[in-house]
Amino acid sequence: MRLPTLLRGAFADALTLVLPVDCAGCDAPDTTLCESCRVALAPHVRRRDIGGVAVWSGLAYEGPAARVIRSLKQEGRTALAAALAPALAAAVTAAGDGDPVMVVPIPTSRAAYRRRGYRVPELVARRAGLRAERVLVAGRRTADQRGLDRGERRRNVAGSFVAARPVAGRRVVVVDDVVTTGATLAEAARALRAAGAHVVGCATVASTPRLVSRG
Repeated sequence: MRLPTLLRGAFADALTLVLPVDCAGCDAPDTTLCESCRVALAPHVRRRDIGGVAVWSGLAYEGPAARVIRSLKQEGRTALAAALAPALAAAVTAAGDGDPVMVVPIPTSRAAYRRRGYRVPELVARRAGLRAERVLVAGRRTADQRGLDRGERRRNVAGSFVAARPVAGRRVVVVDDVVTTGATLAEAARALRAAGAHVVGCATVASTPRLVSRG
């Protein structure tokens, strides 16, 4: 239900204000995010072409950025979404070339949603002032992507998304938190194009270093 989910997020944010915390990026004491790590999260947009679509990322998934994203995803530190929001906003702007676009997040699996109580791409998008529209849904079950190589990931997600809402003629940017091999983003772009959307690019908070190429 929606209300319990909202309450969980608010409770997690409140705890960071009343309990001692360490910096999510470097473990400095008594701060959610130290000034040095905030500076490290300043957007530095980069581009990678995957499966015929341009993927723009605001950060490299390394150092403080990687630790902050893991804290958001694995430790329930939802307040960190605001610090990551500028990176996603910059990536979306680059992907859309500054023009209005429909922002479509990668769907969060039911297992991940049950575990966290929130959808990471949508949470960061909201903090960035973006309206994320749930267009894509799972067309079939897939295995956990962790531990799979590039080819296995591509085969695992092939045909796994469908568009559940009309998008014909819309300019779309697909968003996610981190791009690794790009297989999931490429599948999302395929499904949206099959529904008639014009996918102008993808945008992520961060990209793993092996995928980074400067734009």
